[in-house]
Amino acid sequence: MRILHTSDWHLGRSFHRVGMLDAQAAVIDHLVDVVKAEGVDAVLVAGDVYDRALPGVDVVALLDDALARLAGTGATVVLASGNHDSPRRLGFAARLLERSRVHVRTDPARCGHPVLLEDRYGPVAVYPLPYLEPALAGPALGCGPGAGHEAVLGAAVGAVRADRATRPAGTRTVVSAHAFVVGGEPSDSERDISVGGVGAVPAGLFGGVDYVALGHLHGRQRLGETVRYSGSPLAYSFSEHAHTKGSWLVELGPAGVERVDAIDAPVPRRLAVLNGPLDTLLADPALARHEDAWCQVTLTDDERPAEAMTRVRARFPHTLELRFDPASGPSAGTYTRRIAEQDDLGLCCGFLEHVRRRPASDAERELLSAAVEGARVALARESGVAPLRAGRRLAAAPARPAAGEERGAG
Repeated sequence: MRILHTSDWHLGRSFHRVGMLDAQAAVIDHLVDVVKAEGVDAVLVAGDVYDRALPGVDVVALLDDALARLAGTGATVVLASGNHDSPRRLGFAARLLERSRVHVRTDPARCGHPVLLEDRYGPVAVYPLPYLEPALAGPALGCGPGAGHEAVLGAAVGAVRADRATRPAGTRTVVSAHAFVVGGEPSDSERDISVGGVGAVPAGLFGGVDYVALGHLHGRQRLGETVRYSGSPLAYSFSEHAHTKGSWLVELGPAGVERVDAIDAPVPRRLAVLNGPLDTLLADPALARHEDAWCQVTLTDDERPAEAMTRVRARFPHTLELRFDPASGPSAGTYTRRIAEQDDLGLCCGFLEHVRRRPASDAERELLSAAVEGARVALARESGVAPLRAGRRLAAAPARPAAGEERGAG
């Protein structure tokens, strides 16, 4: 059996306010072509189908077209919600879609209910696990108050194992999960699903599963031979400039995974991250290959050059972000850079220290942590998606640039 593992389509997302719908449509074309050319039996989408709880009508139309075309190849489509998706909205008409071999799973209570497939070696049980927000999904999985990501995902995998025990001997098992698994390398464009990193779960939770198809992190990577992130098919932040985007083609034999091949996705326009004094960047012949790329440019001149963006775009016309990071002087180390690696709790504690001239106490950190977590869960309950973390998310920064940055739509 051949399974195409993909995730994190983020239909409707822009890249630095540059529309991506045409590029996302090209990704769908690519996936349909791969399914046909490789004789794929099942397409597994491990969450974050949409980029937001309320996608635009053109975005919904693109997903409708994608599912119809993928199902039209004869492949079974198995799709689960991610932390960007509204489970209720994405899951509309799920029971009707199953009649067309399109299985949309958004309900935590169904984690132990597999999509059953068959090949010449026997049955394959596919368990699509949606993103499991602990405070919302925990009760459906029998977890008590205060259960964290590891306990809730562990309960979901426990439901998988309980069901698998009832299946015929030799049944192969595939699990998809939208989660942050320890060992994965994040980028700047995923929404955080935790406070203080406690959302990370160990890969050992999935022991005994033939293949684990992960979603959430945007870099295609493997945590083990049979535990992998497919990554997003397109780059959504400059932190992804070195990624090779695509999916995994998984070959299941009679005893489990026989091989996994990387399938590269089309690249609408390359990304480039450039750093140095303005005159050097404008004159360096080695940078000619980046003249047609989306560029993030950081100028290291001690003094901010006049008309910097105009001069940069004269050579690199698709520059989307211009930063200033002097190598010396009073402006060295911009505010944006200083806060880039902080999460919501760190920002709150940093603000408290700034206004009071002393760090937050342990008791105050506990109160702030509870407040941040409470606000995050309340927003998730109201909107159906996990909210955006303030730190490390430069790709989703507001329209007004932070100090030390200029942005443009190209």
